[in-house]
Amino acid sequence: MKEQSLFIAFIGDSPTVRVFDYLLTVRGLDFCISDLADNAHIGRATLYRIWKNLIDKDILIATRTIGKAKLYKLNTSDPKVKKLIEIDDMLILEALRSKVRAKKSLRVVS
Repeated sequence: MKEQSLFIAFIGDSPTVRVFDYLLTVRGLDFCISDLADNAHIGRATLYRIWKNLIDKDILIATRTIGKAKLYKLNTSDPKVKKLIEIDDMLILEALRSKVRAKKSLRVVS
């Protein structure tokens, strides 16, 4: 089984949290609905159940259309999304600092 991300471990595992985790990971990139479902490891039917909420709450914004595929990306200018980014970044920095401290303590012991 795949290791949980820091964000999922902190917030909890649910389809919506998996979607947010993927969106935070690829913040600047756009994607189609199928890519989001596949990479968030949720079913397309599950994604469609939460999709309208993500659009209505301005979490996702449409970026462009390629053929029949409509692409979206995380709306990083939304205040709610900014806070999620802040939390994700804080979790990553905390994990990195912890690893550095662990390496330093290993050097002292060796």
